[in-house]
Amino acid sequence: MKLEWIKSSYSTSSGPDCVEVATPDESHILVRDSKNPDGPRLALTPAAWTAFLPYAARR
Repeated sequence: MKLEWIKSSYSTSSGPDCVEVATPDESHILVRDSKNPDGPRLALTPAAWTAFLPYAARR
C-alpha cells in the first residue's frame, strides 16, 4: 500500500523542522521527518496523537 504523506502546515522546505503524517488505517497515525523519508517512523494511536498535538503546538 502506498501511503499519502501530508506535510505539516508549520513545516517549510528550508526549515529544520519538517514533519509529515500519514493515516494508513483508522487505528494508526504515522509520523516521519520529511528530510529522511526512509528513516524511522512513529506509529501512534489516534488518542495518543490527539494528546500529543497540544504539546507540539506549544513548541
